[in-house]
Amino acid sequence: MTSLAATGLARPHRWLRTHPLAADSLLAVLVLGLVLVGAYLGPHTERRPPGLPYVLLTAAACACLVARRRRPRTVLALTCVLTVVATVVACDEGPPRTQIATSVALALYTIAARTERPTAWRIVAVTVAVLTGAVMLFGPPPWYAQENLGLFAWTGMAGAAGDAVRSRRAYVAAVEERAVRAERSREEEARRRVAEERLRIARELHDVVAHHIALVNVQAGVASHIMDSRPDQAKQALAHVRQASRSALEELRATVGLLRQYGDPEAPTEPAPGLGVLDQLVDGFARVGLSVDVTATSTLSGAPAGGTGAAGAAAVIGPLPGAVDLTAYRVLQEALTNVHKHAGPGARAEVTLLRRPGSLDLTVLDDGGGRPTAAPVTATAPEPGGGHGLIGMRERAVALGGICEAGPRAGGATGFRVRAVLPLQARTGP
Repeated sequence: MTSLAATGLARPHRWLRTHPLAADSLLAVLVLGLVLVGAYLGPHTERRPPGLPYVLLTAAACACLVARRRRPRTVLALTCVLTVVATVVACDEGPPRTQIATSVALALYTIAARTERPTAWRIVAVTVAVLTGAVMLFGPPPWYAQENLGLFAWTGMAGAAGDAVRSRRAYVAAVEERAVRAERSREEEARRRVAEERLRIARELHDVVAHHIALVNVQAGVASHIMDSRPDQAKQALAHVRQASRSALEELRATVGLLRQYGDPEAPTEPAPGLGVLDQLVDGFARVGLSVDVTATSTLSGAPAGGTGAAGAAAVIGPLPGAVDLTAYRVLQEALTNVHKHAGPGARAEVTLLRRPGSLDLTVLDDGGGRPTAAPVTATAPEPGGGHGLIGMRERAVALGGICEAGPRAGGATGFRVRAVLPLQARTGP
């Protein structure tokens, strides 16, 4: 019942809001009725009721209210003049009849509600002073009559009420604007985070697939070539293919698990790869014929001065933040994969790790298999053939606030060089 009643009341209200001229006309009629009722039923009507001129002037003043939204200042001036004239005309009818000033109060309210505060208050002050002074001077005595003082109070209160309404509307508009701006910012932030997450997962998938599929491709080619002449070696190559494909599936499962929603079952629990499994990465390349030499050095006090071999690199480097550890592993994985794909048969790679107090330096050099160095390829442009490995390495390093450089070796030596500097206190890159 309550909701039905509220709906019934809301419909006329909405109609009046969409038809302001009709609303102002209805308001003018209501004000005219209230003024005439007050004039005829007031305490002084027993002496002499209001005459026809007063009624006509009141009707004219109330009729002006129909245009209060379109011409508020003109309406205010007309109602003030008609109020003074009606007061003077009613001088011989006994005590002051200031009910007509209700039209002035509504005009003042409209101006104060639709005008900036300084201008509105100047208009209100001048109107109240001039109107009250004119009624006191030209109206029926005594000048200090209760009706005259009431005229001063009611017109001033109408201006204050209009100013309060204007302030309320401005406050609501500001709150709505902030809400819309905050909602837009949240949507933009959500889109940015989704794009960053999509890019991160794409990098992970590229690193996993490019590395393991390259190994599977080489081993499958070897097995196909020696299947008839040396079946034992072909079986060994196929075993490497199976192991590489199994590793690819496991890493793909862990990466795709990042897409799961919170609370989904069977979320991946294996840790992300890092330098602790660098020996497995190097062994995988060794099985496909790529010789990799690893040298690790640390400048930290109390740490081993240095060492060779992938197995002991993690001990020399020491513990790393999770994001830095994963990025270092992925950069080395992609760099060695590029060496295997582009350096040619018989190529050798040298991996150098340098742990400083505030950063980790990674360098991967290859000799190009004795072939001339190819055209320079930077980490900011795709590698020949449309790959995105160099871009992915650079994005990973920049995401941590570091750098990644890739290009031909200096001094005219054959081969390629990849160097990355990763700060240990990771920050979000620009």
